[in-house]
Amino acid sequence: MNRKIFHHTSKVVHPLWLRLCHWLNALAMLIMVTSGWRIYNASPLFNFHFMNELTLGGWLGGALQWHFAGMWLFGINGLFYLLMNSFSGRFKRKYWPLSPKEFIKDLLAALRGKLSHADLSHYNMVQKAAYLFVMIDSIVLVLSGLVIWKSVQFPLLRELLGGYDTARFIHFYAMSAMVGFVVIHIVMVALVPRTLLAMIRGR
Repeated sequence: MNRKIFHHTSKVVHPLWLRLCHWLNALAMLIMVTSGWRIYNASPLFNFHFMNELTLGGWLGGALQWHFAGMWLFGINGLFYLLMNSFSGRFKRKYWPLSPKEFIKDLLAALRGKLSHADLSHYNMVQKAAYLFVMIDSIVLVLSGLVIWKSVQFPLLRELLGGYDTARFIHFYAMSAMVGFVVIHIVMVALVPRTLLAMIRGR
């Protein structure tokens, strides 16, 4: 019995490459969101500003430099993550099959606080949907960001996104969705601290 318990607790939940990608992505998002808020304040889309204390860069030029630095980290790290998931077969193992019926079942269980987290190596349907959403949202952030950054160099992409001004709104909404996910993610980690330990030490 003790051997079974030891084997279960010593099981690798997240490989090293995945943990590195996770924390590098967290750093990149922190840099990009806070510097992005400073850039937004220079030319706001809506009738509000973000508190300067929550922004990075100090001024528009500094914020742009931080944003570009975070952009390269976010893009390269994200590409490596997608390639590793694809070639290792992790996408199929972790995110397939998808079931709307099971998603609703798991979502209702999560809202009642009864969703099981006994096996951290297995993603429930809510986790699958959330992580896939983040991947898609990240791609939207990159594409809309390219239009904002190099609008002339990406004319087809600019047109597909409805023009420069529309791309700015898309980028803002995608950023807001990402921040919303992070907030929910942190709350869930606080409720199930073992998930944080697994992402730090892999077990």
